[in-house]
Amino acid sequence: MRMVDIISKKRDGEILTDEEIIFFVKGITRNEIPDYQAAALMMAIYFQGMNASETLTLTKCMMHSGETIDLSAISAINVDKHSTGGVGDKTTIVLAPLVASAGASVAKMTGRGLGHTGGTMDKLETFSGMNLHLDRTTFINNVQQYGIAISGQSANLVPADKKLYALRDVTATIENISLIAGSIMSKKLASGADAIVLDIKVGSGAFMKTEKDAFTLAQELVEIGEGMNRQTIGLVSRMEQPLGHAVGNALEIKEAIETLKGKGPKDLEDLCLSLGANMLVLSNNARTYEEGVKILKEKLSSGEALEKLRQLVQIQGGNPKQVDDWDLMPKATHQVDLMATSSGYVSDLDAETVGLASMLLGAGRQTKEDRIDLAAGIYLYKKIGDAIQENEVLATLYTNDESKLSLASEKLQSAYAFSNKSPRKQKLIIGKVSKLGIEME
Repeated sequence: MRMVDIISKKRDGEILTDEEIIFFVKGITRNEIPDYQAAALMMAIYFQGMNASETLTLTKCMMHSGETIDLSAISAINVDKHSTGGVGDKTTIVLAPLVASAGASVAKMTGRGLGHTGGTMDKLETFSGMNLHLDRTTFINNVQQYGIAISGQSANLVPADKKLYALRDVTATIENISLIAGSIMSKKLASGADAIVLDIKVGSGAFMKTEKDAFTLAQELVEIGEGMNRQTIGLVSRMEQPLGHAVGNALEIKEAIETLKGKGPKDLEDLCLSLGANMLVLSNNARTYEEGVKILKEKLSSGEALEKLRQLVQIQGGNPKQVDDWDLMPKATHQVDLMATSSGYVSDLDAETVGLASMLLGAGRQTKEDRIDLAAGIYLYKKIGDAIQENEVLATLYTNDESKLSLASEKLQSAYAFSNKSPRKQKLIIGKVSKLGIEME
């Protein structure tokens, strides 16, 4: 079998066989196929696409290209959640303890942020001493005993995807639905989850910019999951503006804690309840979605969800006192308010621009080697639809580097747009995709 024949076959729009895809993935993993040929195939796939069978085979091959995690020692159904990324998206910090407090087993493998989207590992490192590199035995034992564990992904998890993603990133072949779906699901499947709930973001702060593309991706993700005998559900949610009010690691942890107290922003709580209720249904901890929502609301009001976060932090070596005492959290030495220059209503708040402003303050990284300022970030007092008065505070910027405030303030100002009329508020969750099809909200 020759790589050049596989490239020309896909270039001409033909369907690749399982054997050809296996040959390619094994070759790229073993460094037997040069980058220029792998990149050529990525470009052919970008233009010609892949059918469902090809996408499933590619996902399986990438999944098995390195280490896979066997969670069969855990007696309960392991349910995982994945978000395609967004600004202010701290749902895992709320969702994992919330769902675990309701009896589900949450074995969560997570990663770091890059660019304007935050990573769960970075946020959790706000808790001093927290170990996010659990060995396999500890990871499984924690899920068995406490119903929850969160750890960073193994370096040898899905190595084929790491190589292909790096190539796609520099050859303008990222934006292919099948390649995106294969990349996401290969990591989720290799992480050992029995059931998966996906949050597919759409909007200015998300990778998918249109609802059509978001639903297409959601359908492919669900199709792959079900094809691998994993119960899979995808929710499509908006990311035109940041989720909640806080953007930045320590600020988002504080907001997640408030949400676990039942005092958080409505959009964040609603999304967590929706994702969580679906997780409870898939893990057999609720018979219906409505019952799941009711159970989760009880866990918020009773304090059990917040107690599960304390427990998670403690069993992984962090300081649980930080959950209750914000004075123990990282603090920024410099802050500045962004003021409204006129009265009216906020008509737009571009999520990506807010994320970039937060990154300028030190809350994100442009390269994997960059260090994050855990205290840096933005708190948004005004979001889309809110009324404003001239000289009222729109947002506060936080950083430990005063020189970063001016440029970040200009960037954040450009994220806002205003009007004289209140804009129509849109539903956060647009629809749900399952093996039964699409259900619009």
